[in-house]
Amino acid sequence: MRFTELAEAYERLEATSKRLEMRAILVELIRPLRPPDLAHALFLSQGMLRPEYEGVELGVADSLARRAVAAAAGVDESTVGKRTKASGDLGTTASELLVAVHRLGPEEPLTVADATRELTRIAEAKGPGSQEAKVQILVDLLVRATPLEAKFLVRFVLGTLRVGVREMTILDALAEAFADGSKDARAKVEAAFNLSSDLGLVAGVLVERGVEGLASIELEIGRPIRPMLAEREPDLSSVLARMDGRAALEVKYDGLRVQAHVPRRGPVRLFSRRLEEISAQFPELTAELPLAIRDTPAIIEGECVPVDLDTGEILPFQEVSRRRGRKHDLARVQEEVPVCLFAFEVLLAGGTPVYGRSFPERRALLEGLLKPTERVRLAVQEVVHDVPAATRFFEEAVAAGGEGVMAKSLKEGSAYRAGARGYWWIKYKREYTVGLSDSIDGVVVGGFHGRGRRAGRFGAYLLAVYDPARDRFETFCKVGTGFDDAALAEMPQRLAPFETPARPPSVESGLTPDQWMRPGLVLEVRGAELTVSPIHRAAIGAVRAEAGLALRFPRFTGRIRDDKGPTEATTSAELLRMYRSQVRQASPKDPPTGPASP
Repeated sequence: MRFTELAEAYERLEATSKRLEMRAILVELIRPLRPPDLAHALFLSQGMLRPEYEGVELGVADSLARRAVAAAAGVDESTVGKRTKASGDLGTTASELLVAVHRLGPEEPLTVADATRELTRIAEAKGPGSQEAKVQILVDLLVRATPLEAKFLVRFVLGTLRVGVREMTILDALAEAFADGSKDARAKVEAAFNLSSDLGLVAGVLVERGVEGLASIELEIGRPIRPMLAEREPDLSSVLARMDGRAALEVKYDGLRVQAHVPRRGPVRLFSRRLEEISAQFPELTAELPLAIRDTPAIIEGECVPVDLDTGEILPFQEVSRRRGRKHDLARVQEEVPVCLFAFEVLLAGGTPVYGRSFPERRALLEGLLKPTERVRLAVQEVVHDVPAATRFFEEAVAAGGEGVMAKSLKEGSAYRAGARGYWWIKYKREYTVGLSDSIDGVVVGGFHGRGRRAGRFGAYLLAVYDPARDRFETFCKVGTGFDDAALAEMPQRLAPFETPARPPSVESGLTPDQWMRPGLVLEVRGAELTVSPIHRAAIGAVRAEAGLALRFPRFTGRIRDDKGPTEATTSAELLRMYRSQVRQASPKDPPTGPASP
């Protein structure tokens, strides 16, 4: 496949924000393809070279990309800088400059396989001289590329592809291109992806063996499964009612969710809920897990919690967040912030997949599989049959340092549903009281310039929730309070990779920020209550025609959810349920008052 075909499809994708049009463009693009071009095209369209869990990073900064564009176009870097400042996009600048470049002879057309191979070489360049090597590889690519191809190659290496293609849209396209497009086919494609986290693998099996062949995709050590997610309820009586009056309650530990892959031989691999490998950050767990698992290979899930090893006391989440992403001083931080993994789930036991069994069976298997150690323990659990027992367990969980409880269904059919959210698991936290005290995980989609003490930086951020049915991010508040000086200084650096000159196609908002952001960073916020808003787009039309939901008096809690990807943020449906629950709890004598957050 020629790379220009991919670039032309990207041009068309960039020009529309309509999901059906995007799907049609993708179907037309991928239907003629076969492996390996099919996998290459799918990964490139997401701004990746390999599955997300492999963590392949190109490591090309803006300055390196500008140097490469200048060298390929035969101009100085200052010219590239000025043109980019005017266009707002280095990819556009590269395209414009390369139009004028005279080629001495015909070049072999750039293929998708060529581009993938050379971009992989950029990612693999390490150590002394690697920066120069990356620049030279990119220069060689740009010299071969047409102006349109160059535009998207530059955007790719900078992580600013901006074609608006997300996993759900790709899964839709796969089901239509290589199956009958039915709901059943779509569900099977998504189920295979949730088990494998590898779009290339799913697409290859679908092309070669059809929808029924997807059943052959199973768990594999080193390839993470997409985590099962929980719903929420406002009180424990509602939790038990959902589960027919009987449930297993577990302490909800306030830590980092970890999926541990323990092979029979070889290194243990740890993955976050975002499928990032975090093994190097927790060497004490990778060392102790083989001692704690009786029958390998195994895949278990647990919550990685900071603890005081002298007292056994659970420490605040902020402590374990110091371990995330750290590459230096690991030994010192390991000693300062010791952790314990509280195991709550087993997916693979002794090489046998068990995720399809009922929860009581899986819990019994986990108890038999695990030999608790100082660093690896079982999550505390109790089966309850009434609200008084549930209340007592909840209070004990909070007193022990948990943030609440997780209720799990004991009914037939309580299998582990990879990547799905449902009432088989329900979370209930100590903040779930009258009004809206529960936290919301919002995705940053825009920034507003600050004034006064915040002049020269962003003073507030536009946040959105996620609607998986429409694959859209819908705004619900503008938050500027709760940020201390350190957080305000840190945020621009964190958000720089997501800045984009135009509204991302996947974002719906009635507000226009000073700077748009592609959905990426998730912040935890709280507020007074949810209200109907003519400005925001969250759950639009669900309460009142052409109106969404907004959070009044939003405040940043100080917690950046690095453990969550944008599509794992609070959903529009969750926000709507929170609103309706809040309305049920509100007294008719004391209706909500005051303006919603703009």
